[in-house]
Amino acid sequence: MDPFATGLLLLGVGKGTRQLNALSALSKSYRALIRLGVETDTYDRTGTIAAEKEVRIADMETIERAVQEMSGEIIQIPPMYSAKKKNGRRLYKLARQGVQVERDAVPVTIHRVKILNWQAPLLELFLHVSKGTYIRAYAHDLGKKLGTGAHLADLERLAINRFHLSESLTIKEFETFWRQRGLSVVWK
Repeated sequence: MDPFATGLLLLGVGKGTRQLNALSALSKSYRALIRLGVETDTYDRTGTIAAEKEVRIADMETIERAVQEMSGEIIQIPPMYSAKKKNGRRLYKLARQGVQVERDAVPVTIHRVKILNWQAPLLELFLHVSKGTYIRAYAHDLGKKLGTGAHLADLERLAINRFHLSESLTIKEFETFWRQRGLSVVWK
C-alpha cells in the first residue's frame, strides 16, 4: 500500500502468516481522491510536480465518460515508484537514482468505479479492482485521458475481498486484544 494510504491492512499472526500470500491475490476496494491539473513524478502527492495544467472540465459527462472508458479490463503500466522489479532491481530504487526503464504493461481489472464527488480540481472515486492495480497509475492515466494531468492526493483501502474496514481493529485495539490473552506484541 502507498506510504500515505490509510485503511485496511491484513496482518498474519503465527501460523496465519502462511495465508498472507493467498490473501494478497484478492480484489480490493478503495476510496481515492484524485487531484486534476497537477502531475507528479510518483503519480501521488509525495512526488515532485512534473506538470501543471488548468482544469477546464465544464460538465460531469466528460468525467463520467473517461471513467467508464477506464473500467473493465484495462492495460496499466506500473509507475517507476513501485516495488515491481526489472532485471532483479526494484523500480523505486532505480527511480530514486534518476534511472527510467521500460516497464511492461499489464492487464488489470477495474471491476467497479463510481464517482463519489467532483469539486474541481478534486475528484473522489470508489474503485473495486483486481490484484496488481496501481491506483496511482489509474489517477495518472485518468488525468491523461481528460487532458488535465492528475495525481493521487489521498487513498483509503476500504476492503480486501470479504474483509471490510468497518469490521476491522485499530492497531491499539489489536494490541489490547493480544495483551488480554497474555501475549506480547512486538513491532519490528
